Amino acid sequence: MADLHDLVRAHEAWRLGEAINLQPSENVMSEPARALLASDLAHRYTLPDAFNPSGGLGNAYRGTRYTDAVEALGEDVARRVFSSAEASLKPLSGHLAGFLLLQAACRRGDRVMLVHAKHGGYDGYMPGYLPEYLGLEVDFLPFDEASWNVDPRAAADAILGRHPRLVLLGASFLLFPYNLRWLRGACDDVGAVLGYDASHVLGLIAGGQFQRPMVEGVDLLSASTHKSFPGPQGGIFLANRTDLFERAMRGILWRVEDNAHWNRIASTAQVLLEMDAFGAAYAKQVVANSKALARDLDKGGFPVKFAGLGYTESHQIHYDPERLQASFGLTPPAFADRLESQGLIVDAVGRIGTNEVTRMGATVDHMKSVAGLIVRAARGEDVRGEVREVRAGLKLAYVFPS
Repeated sequence: MADLHDLVRAHEAWRLGEAINLQPSENVMSEPARALLASDLAHRYTLPDAFNPSGGLGNAYRGTRYTDAVEALGEDVARRVFSSAEASLKPLSGHLAGFLLLQAACRRGDRVMLVHAKHGGYDGYMPGYLPEYLGLEVDFLPFDEASWNVDPRAAADAILGRHPRLVLLGASFLLFPYNLRWLRGACDDVGAVLGYDASHVLGLIAGGQFQRPMVEGVDLLSASTHKSFPGPQGGIFLANRTDLFERAMRGILWRVEDNAHWNRIASTAQVLLEMDAFGAAYAKQVVANSKALARDLDKGGFPVKFAGLGYTESHQIHYDPERLQASFGLTPPAFADRLESQGLIVDAVGRIGTNEVTRMGATVDHMKSVAGLIVRAARGEDVRGEVREVRAGLKLAYVFPS
């Protein structure tokens, strides 16, 4: 039987020291953030607002004075970074944060309009998943595939015609910002809540890139904290409407979770502090690297999509699976397998991400080398040594000096 610690050490040596990760759904934390995950907070939890058998409501546990202060600090920084009226770090995942958003905005029988999975929308919001548990009717926002975005005029008309309770933006395949002004106006006309799942672009939003949903009219925002945002696996929930925020918070305890994992909350707070200090530079570099990598891949004959739109405004690049098959004889899973054998990690669904490699200090100058390695690896060349060489030249950036 393999030794557990040997397996973890091997994983870390490979993922943190040899491979170049280009998956848009992952990132890497600073050492202080990782250390907080292993702090004494990992043993502890609180039970706020729980029934106390001796009478009254309050925290059922003692010894939480610092735990409570850690959570309050993190929420304060989150409100500042995202310009939101309310913030909670309690959701254990982006999925649960999205559940809270749906639950806070809607009642059973309400209609929600969102981005279809065929247009990159999150599968968890599709009929049969989260909406089914909450008894919600699902409609889809009109989408323009040529611009890979919600069609704002057609979507506004659909909102006016369908009268949803909630309009929810956000997607797993997200390249370009939404026109929130048009959608906000339509939501106001029918009394709908405007929500935003920022799981993929949270780190860019923290740095003032992509867009600023809480400033542009969004009522509720949910997100995971481990994609373009370089934190631990977890969730965050933001609101500009206190009534909806309070409803969401009432929906947490003993409904979707009890222990919020305060070591994770402390770690997320550390990353929020890093984003407050360095987020603007980080987010700007992520987008610049995405554009540069897409351009260099395109020059190398790799089938990147949306060249006429500048390729992307986010941490993601999308490629055409049919053209990949025609040019390289590879399906997306076979492409991902071939690259992984060379130390280049991408997902198997048609995306390439620059968020982690940027967090590791990569700049536009590195993207030409990375693009060349991707193309050559896809053609079957052995580039493992060159991948390790590029990786050895990278060092974690956008963090406080040790």
